[in-house]
Amino acid sequence: MADKAAEAERQRAAQVIEGVLKDAELDWESPAPGSYVVKLPGTRKLSTTVSLIAGRHTLSLNAFVIRHPDENEGGVHRWLLERNLKLFGVSYAVDPLGDIYVTGRLPLPAVTPEEVDRLLGQVLEAADGSFNTLLELGFASAIRKEYDWRVSRGESTRNLDAFTHLLERPSPGNAPE
Repeated sequence: MADKAAEAERQRAAQVIEGVLKDAELDWESPAPGSYVVKLPGTRKLSTTVSLIAGRHTLSLNAFVIRHPDENEGGVHRWLLERNLKLFGVSYAVDPLGDIYVTGRLPLPAVTPEEVDRLLGQVLEAADGSFNTLLELGFASAIRKEYDWRVSRGESTRNLDAFTHLLERPSPGNAPE
C-alpha cells in the first residue's frame, strides 16, 4: 500500500513539474518518467541546464555552474559558503573534480507550482546571477590572457566588457610597492 501511495505522490509531483515547465515556456525534455532536463536562459551565463528528478520521496535538482577554478580555489569556496547562507531551497556544492553545482531537494508532498518556480528562480540566481563573480574569483588570469589574445588578433572583446576592471594594469609610476 505504501508503494502505491509513494508512486501516486511521485506522479502528482511529475505533473506539477511538467505544468510549471510548460507554463513558463522553458526548453525541456523528459528522458525518463519523473526525470526532466530544463534549460534556463541567462543574462550572464548563456544558459543553465537543470536536472530535476521526482524520486520515491523527494524532488532533487542539480545544475552545473562552472568548472573547477583555475586559481584562488579557497577564495571561491569561501564565497560559495557565504552565499549559501542567502539561498533558499538550494545550495552550492562541489563534485570530486572540483566543479561547482547548485543542488536542492524538496519532499514530494511540498512540490507545488509555486515551490518549483521558486526553486528554478533560485537556481537561475545562483548560477547566472553569480556567474561573473565566480569567473572573476577563479579565472582572473585566464580572462586577462583571453583579452590579450583577442586584442593581438584584432578580435572583439565585447563579451569581456564585464571584466575590464581586471584588465587595468598599474602604470610604471603607479605600481604598488
